[in-house]
Amino acid sequence: MNIYEMSSFKTLFADAMAQKPGSYIIDEIFTRFPSLSELMNVTEQELIAIKGIGKVKARQIIASLKLSQKLNMPVCNNHYTIRSPKDVADLLIPEMRYLQQEHFVALFLNTKNHVIGQPETLSIGTLNSAIVHPREVFRAAVKRSAASIIACHNHPSGDCSPSPEDIQLTARLVEAGGIMGVDVLDHLIIGGDNFISMKERGLM
Repeated sequence: MNIYEMSSFKTLFADAMAQKPGSYIIDEIFTRFPSLSELMNVTEQELIAIKGIGKVKARQIIASLKLSQKLNMPVCNNHYTIRSPKDVADLLIPEMRYLQQEHFVALFLNTKNHVIGQPETLSIGTLNSAIVHPREVFRAAVKRSAASIIACHNHPSGDCSPSPEDIQLTARLVEAGGIMGVDVLDHLIIGGDNFISMKERGLM
């Protein structure tokens, strides 16, 4: 997000909070949390530390930020069809682009590539590592009677380049899927507003 877009967001945020864009509270929030990633991950305790923000106002701010994320997400139901890696990215980027830890998320699909239920977070790691075991992935897939899955995880650094560990994990998932009879169609890596498909890169 460029300076102009951030300024527009600040104005909208101030309006939502019934504050002026140059008010102390708004300026202090955007000084302490200058990036959208930091702002989207702000805690109630961090907000209360700002003079003029109590528990009610802090919860209102956090609820508004979560709502803005949800409004950017496409509606996911049993008729949401995955036809390309971009369909997966469009579904997951709005929620994953601001995460400050690695999250491993799986999409479960039926035989028509319709998404079954909601994307499920199966593992939350550190700043640069999300550990997931294939058994956790396929336990969830079997529970939903999924015909196939698409794996996805984020890189908080914003760099989508797959690590050797990412490539190794993908190979393990594909191998386990072959044994379980559940196809692993792709593994996406999200970094900010960008993504790469391991399938398109020829890495699986």
